[in-house]
This record gives sequence, C-alpha cells and structure tokens, in this order.
Amino acid sequence: MSSGSNGARRITSLLRPSNLDSGVCRSCQGTLGRRNYASAATASTTEAATDAPAFATTTATPPFPYTIKAGVVLSRPPQITRDLEPFEKAYHFYQKRLNERLALPFTKYFYFKRGTPADEDWKKKVQERRTPARDIGKYNAYASDSWNDELLLGSKEAEPEHQVEMLVQDAESTANATSQDTSKKEEIPRPHSRVTEADKKGDQKSLNRLLSRTLYLLVQSKEGYWKFPSTPVEMDETLRQAAERTLSQTAGVNMNTWMVGFHPAGHHVYTNRKPHVDKATGAENHGEKTFFLKSRIMAGQADLSAKKDLKDFKWLSKEEIQSHVLPQYYSYIKNMLADR
Repeated sequence: MSSGSNGARRITSLLRPSNLDSGVCRSCQGTLGRRNYASAATASTTEAATDAPAFATTTATPPFPYTIKAGVVLSRPPQITRDLEPFEKAYHFYQKRLNERLALPFTKYFYFKRGTPADEDWKKKVQERRTPARDIGKYNAYASDSWNDELLLGSKEAEPEHQVEMLVQDAESTANATSQDTSKKEEIPRPHSRVTEADKKGDQKSLNRLLSRTLYLLVQSKEGYWKFPSTPVEMDETLRQAAERTLSQTAGVNMNTWMVGFHPAGHHVYTNRKPHVDKATGAENHGEKTFFLKSRIMAGQADLSAKKDLKDFKWLSKEEIQSHVLPQYYSYIKNMLADR
C-alpha cells in the first residue's frame, strides 16, 4: 500500500468520532468522519464570525448615481452588393476561361454550308470575337496559344466594369446589324455606376453614398463632439420609448424609421473627473450611462435646423466613425457596428 493511502487512513482515524456504529463498514465510517469534521469546522467558523468584534464587519458601498440616457444607432443598410476582391475577380475569370475549354465546339457546318455567304460571315465574326464569351476578351481555346489563358496582373478583362461595357457593345452591334432602320443607331442603356455623385463630391450628409456599405447617423454637439443621438430617460419612460423620442427630438420628424428591438445592443459609460453636485438637492452626479438601441431608416433625411444643442450631422461608415469620435467612445460602440 502506498504511503499516501496510509497517511490518508491515519488522518481519517484521528478525525473519526469515538461513537461509531459497528454496523457501518470501515470505508463508510471514514466518510462519515470526514463529513462530521467538515460540519464541525463550518460551525466553528460561524461561531468565530459571530464572536468577532463589530468593527471587523464591512458594509456594501452604494452605487454611484449616473444619468441614464437612451441612444439610437440609426443605420442605412447596404443598397448594392459589395465590391469583389482581387482574388474573387481572378477566380470568376478563371471559371469563364475554364468553361471555354470544356464547352463543345460549335458545329458550324451543320448550320452553314461551306463557301456560302453565311459561312463567310460566321468566320468573320469568329475572327473578331475569337470566343463565345464577349466579356472576357479574345481567346481561342483551340489555337496554338491556347495555353496562355492566365489573367495578367492589372488586366482590364477582370474588371466588372469592362465586362459590362463589352457586353453592352456586343448587344448594340447585334441590334444595329439586325435593325431595319440604318439611319438611327440604337443605344443600349448602361447600368448605373456604383460610384455616385455624392461619393465624387465627398458629401457625407447624403444617404446616396457608399452604397455597398452601412452608414450610421452621427450628430455633433455644441461642444464639438461627435456621437450617436441620445437623450436622458424621463420618469416613467421605457428605454424603447426614450429611444423613439430621441430620434424625433434630435434628428427631426422627416424620417421614416423602424426600431429593431426593445433591448439595448450596447452601452457607453462616461465618468466625470469630479462629481457634479446639485446645489438644490446636494446630490452628486458621477457621469452618464448611455444604452443604445438599433434602428433603421427607410426614407427621409435628418434635419437639425430647429435643434439649438446640435451643430451638424453626418452619415458615416465604421471606419469614418473611428476618425470622428473619441477613442474611449469608439471602444464602447465598435462591436455594435457592421464591418460592411
């Protein structure tokens, strides 16, 4: 038997009470002895705590009073898909070129007899396009240089704008070739640009900017600090009601908004360097605690013309917010903001 087991049995025998039941096995007697010892130790500790002097006891410190505020994280969701990464552009281009290799060749002699004008016209078009896919440039999978199908770095064929333009030009040439009126050139409408006029001008008050990103409404206080709209919660008012009132009081009523939920998505705590004492009541105020609720704008625009305590507003993305607000404020709100 090991020395550890012998030591444990010896300690158990010392702690075992003298009046043990003979009908209980030795293993259970040791367990009962340890339990009785633990109970006795607890009782003695309680008695010691009771006999301790009164000055040894401590009382819980009451929490510091803070001003409770309701903040609103008003956002405009992305309007278009995000921009493709360079790897994604190269991957999609590779899939199109791979389709050129795997596709069966067009049996032109089944449709066009050799030597006919239709056959000559088909050969001319094939020479111009050299690929059925009009948007990825000229490439012939059956030529001697078919191995050279890799996309070079910085190639314009991988850009979505170039591919769209090539498809539109091909559609225009087909429409004009088959049109009965040759005096008028038909033009195919181009898709809208992903870069708007507000992006070009740098207008951060416009909702028609950064269409692929989420924008958030920030307001500037009269002291010059940027933050989300927030107001103190009034008496007998829920956090949701205070958030709805905050939107109408700080950003105007010319917006159609929708509150996402009833529970806050985050909070911000600001503690004053020195407590502010109310001269009338003598109560101390140690700072502010702001609880943020999320909301979405469906239509309209913010209007601060009648707000004297606010100077300006902007619709900013997550990266732009970081450069406007204080670092301590951003550390509280950054996890509530979407990366896209």
